[in-house]
This record gives sequence, C-alpha cells and structure tokens, in this order.
Amino acid sequence: MSSINYQQYQKRLYPTRIDLPADTRSAVVEMLNQTLAASTDLKTQVKQAHWNVKGMDFFQLHQLFDEIATELEEFIDKFAERITALGGYAVGTARAAAQQSFLPEYPYDILEGKEHVAALADRLAAYGKSLRQAIDTADDLGDMDTNDLYVEVSRTIDMRLWFLEAHLQPSELAENGNGIAGIAKQPVKTV
Repeated sequence: MSSINYQQYQKRLYPTRIDLPADTRSAVVEMLNQTLAASTDLKTQVKQAHWNVKGMDFFQLHQLFDEIATELEEFIDKFAERITALGGYAVGTARAAAQQSFLPEYPYDILEGKEHVAALADRLAAYGKSLRQAIDTADDLGDMDTNDLYVEVSRTIDMRLWFLEAHLQPSELAENGNGIAGIAKQPVKTV
C-alpha cells in the first residue's frame, strides 16, 4: 500500500466569491484540515473509551463519552464545510486523520473509568490548546467566521474537559484552594 501525500490535496483552492484573499484562504484551509484530522482522531479515541470503559461509573461515563463523540462529529462536519466554503478541499478520512493528527495514540491497555477519564482529559486539554491557537491565527488572518467557529468549539471542549476533570478532582478543597484528597472530613463544630 502506497502512502498518500495528503498535503497536496490540502493545497487545492477553488474559486469562491468569499472576499478573503487566496493566501488567507489557503492558510486557513491548511489550519482547518489539521483541526479536521485531530477532531476525527479525538472522536475515535472517545469512542474507544465509550466502548471499553468498565467499573462502578460505567453507565455514566459510557453516556458522557458518547455525548462528547457526538459533539465532535458535529464539529468535524462544521470544520469540513468551512474548508469547502473557503474553496478548499476537506481531507477527512480516518487514514488522513491518523497520519496528520498531533494527538498521541490512545492507550489500549486501560479499562477502568478513571483511567479513561484521565486519558481523555489529557487529549481534550491538548485539543483545546490547539483550538485557542487557531482562534488567534484566524483572528490574525482576518477570518472572523473561522475564528467564530473555533471559539464555539473551544467553549464546548473546555466545558467537556471540566466534566472529565470533575471525575478526577478531590471533593474537598483546602482553604487555599488546593485539593486535599484522602483527608477525612472533620466534624463541623456547632456553636
């Protein structure tokens, strides 16, 4: 099987009446295709956790992971449609995603809910960071519509990261805000 150079397809730019310069559209399309690859990869990693999670929190995490995957599928479609609206060529196959995604491979040796939550939290954090960088880039390039798309996705990813991190954080906080996991609650003194 020969290796395909997906970048050659990412450089295609069709005429459009969208009033952004061709070099801007080209740069944005390249960035969007990178995000498309990472989004596709992340969705499959979330589904991997969804299918294989075990433990006491199975049902809750199974549902949460499915909700995240569904949202990612919607974002994948929006990124691909923005690429083509700008006159670009969306490179959205699983093989392209595997070759181009910056996310690390998902660990296949985990089963427990907290392990899946931690692995997905790491990946959502990296993905969220890349979205914020893309927000700045789209802004610098003067493409406010793409900027707005990235802002929308970033908000959702940050919320989902919060949901995941809530499963990992201690339920008690010290006065200084640092977690104090493992310390039993002290009885409340009454006056």
